[in-house]
Amino acid sequence: MSSGLNIREDAELDFLSLGALVHRLDPGIIPFRKANTCQIHVSGGEFNVAANLADCFGLKTAIVSAMSDYPIGDLIAERVRAMGVRAFYKRFKHDGVTGPNMASVYSDRGHGLRAPVVFYNRANEAAALLKPGDFDWKAIFAGGVRWVHSGGIFAALSPTTAELAAEMMKAAKAAGAVTSFDLNFREKLWKIHGGNQRAVETIGRIVENVDVLVGNEEDLQKGLGIPGPEVAAKSKLDPSVFFGMMENVTKKLPHVKVVATTLREVHSTNRHSWSAVAWINGKTYTAPTAELEVLDRVGGGDGFAAGFFYGLLTGEEPEQALKLGWAHGALLTTFPGDTTMATVDEVRAFAQGASARIQR
Repeated sequence: MSSGLNIREDAELDFLSLGALVHRLDPGIIPFRKANTCQIHVSGGEFNVAANLADCFGLKTAIVSAMSDYPIGDLIAERVRAMGVRAFYKRFKHDGVTGPNMASVYSDRGHGLRAPVVFYNRANEAAALLKPGDFDWKAIFAGGVRWVHSGGIFAALSPTTAELAAEMMKAAKAAGAVTSFDLNFREKLWKIHGGNQRAVETIGRIVENVDVLVGNEEDLQKGLGIPGPEVAAKSKLDPSVFFGMMENVTKKLPHVKVVATTLREVHSTNRHSWSAVAWINGKTYTAPTAELEVLDRVGGGDGFAAGFFYGLLTGEEPEQALKLGWAHGALLTTFPGDTTMATVDEVRAFAQGASARIQR
């Protein structure tokens, strides 16, 4: 069964993302109001997928983003290089006081019955200043790019970032790349720029040139304005509502070939039931359910996207591509930070049913 995607065989880059780079401060299980030490993780939904594909799966990947010339920018750029991701930056000179800044994310891990708490400082963010015309897409695509990706958080940063994402998707389609978009609907971000209706209008211009969507039923309804079916899910792991929306998705976006998302039932901060579903070229697929002992849940969805995209890029059957995404997303929750520490052999083994028995 084909995915329906026309993925080119040879190109200079396997995967290219457009998105904001951020740094996440992580005090572990200690709430910020009592914290005195933090780990720093470099992140960003679009970057995470590119980093995972490069570091775990060995693909040639790149990120298109903003970079501010101060020590936090240097820290982030070093981590991008360390993950094996090529960078195309629009550079901004930092004034030493107010920015432009690389955004900060503050996120403790919670523990047991205490949920993680996440908050942000995106004031005067360099990435929000990006606009159409900032990048030479002809030059970037000159050597060929197989897959191009962006997401809803980047699109929500400012009116100009959304237009830049739309510009890139159009250029990517003209260059023969497969395109994907992670809806990642964030109500607080869109509220600043006109609310849900503005989100639907803005994202609509981007997905005109998108082949693959990542997002759950809420993302589809709020980000795309697609009505949900008259059916209630029995649990968070029940895919019926998601699959029930596919008819409306195809009516509105007949060019979309793939829609996928993770399913997660949170029993406590450290114990989750985990699955994933995909609608691929008219067929539906559901991954197994795994019981996870979670160390750090941030980045699990990006981990799923990376493994799933890898499977599609390498010609795996749709069911196996979904399992690879499900397995990599699950493994990512066992590492600190937002990006992978897994190997492709570990991902394949878990996808095939491997246990946590010690490897000697």
